[in-house]
Amino acid sequence: MTTTPLPGSIQAGGFHRADDPGLRGPGVEAALSRSGLTLGHFPQSFEYATVGGWVATRSAGQASTGYGSIERLVCGLRCVTPSGELELPAVPATAAGPGLRQFLVGSEGVLGVITRATLKVRPAPEQRRYEGWMFHDLEAGMEALRRLEQGGAVPDVARVLDEAETQMSLTLAGGDSLQSRAGRRYIKMRGYAGGCLGILGFEGDHTGAARRAALAARVLRRAGGLSLGTPPGRAWERERFNGPYLRDALLDRGVMVETLETAHEWSRLMPLHHAVREAIAGALEARGTPGLVMCHISHLYPNGASLYFTFIARQEPGAELEQWRAVKSAACDAIVREGGTITHHHAIGRDHAPWMPQEVGPLGVEVLRTVKQRLDPAGIMNPGKLIPPEAT
Repeated sequence: MTTTPLPGSIQAGGFHRADDPGLRGPGVEAALSRSGLTLGHFPQSFEYATVGGWVATRSAGQASTGYGSIERLVCGLRCVTPSGELELPAVPATAAGPGLRQFLVGSEGVLGVITRATLKVRPAPEQRRYEGWMFHDLEAGMEALRRLEQGGAVPDVARVLDEAETQMSLTLAGGDSLQSRAGRRYIKMRGYAGGCLGILGFEGDHTGAARRAALAARVLRRAGGLSLGTPPGRAWERERFNGPYLRDALLDRGVMVETLETAHEWSRLMPLHHAVREAIAGALEARGTPGLVMCHISHLYPNGASLYFTFIARQEPGAELEQWRAVKSAACDAIVREGGTITHHHAIGRDHAPWMPQEVGPLGVEVLRTVKQRLDPAGIMNPGKLIPPEAT
């Protein structure tokens, strides 16, 4: 942490007060970089998402394994509701009852408008080192990530792609270039053909990043990983924010593309992966539009990790929404059957609201509804989001 004051802000113990929650990601990092600092929050929507949006949706960034998701970065905030202001001071810890700060983080605008946020910042890294690794299969890659997380060797960026996403990623990244052909030959020669690609990122000062990378390498080799060096990591870094643009281009060309994510304990990740993958593939087959289902593991915790799914298929002309809804529902039903969270970082909105009672229970939904009625008695704040409608 740092105590360097920032111009036009209140700074204490590494806190930075954002008086403009509408500030977008690049603006945040540009303002902090002038004082040699970073927030370290880089969701794929980084270029257009705002501070207030991150807080309201309980956002996670691509480097959240190291820096923490937004709820771990929020120290205090102000929320203006129709019934008045909630001002929660920036303190390092408090035992003053249940955590209202965390109640507002992830509230999705249904309680009020976040007008100020105080966030933890840290010195900007001198080095960002991203590496590629190969594993024989997804389960081996998952086990390697678990060892890193629980063994104190966790990187800032950590993800392992399943077999289908690995094949797609390697194809898109390298094409038929000489370097790509040589890389594929090397992977095959070492016995990892058809395996899973991992991307690990280490940020910090030069000495610290190198030391952490070396420590992680020892753990990964013992777990059966094969080092590919930095070229795959650099390729990922170049393309890290481009996914949403590719999706929109494909949608315009008659291709159904969607993403969804969940999280579970380490021992339940592989069954969850299998169940959701089979549910998506089965729903696409039932619509007569078989497709490609991909997934990667990311956002590590001592007790588990996130699964991020992408599926691609031919659109049903004239029935695109019905097609999407059938596949989305099948996937969400599979998630809750396996005990996973209905959303790890994409929030609830309207799409996931029907599954909220299964996540927090009927009483939990009533608690949320009661709080909303107290703060927003007229129901004007982001109606229809987060809280499922009352049964009629």
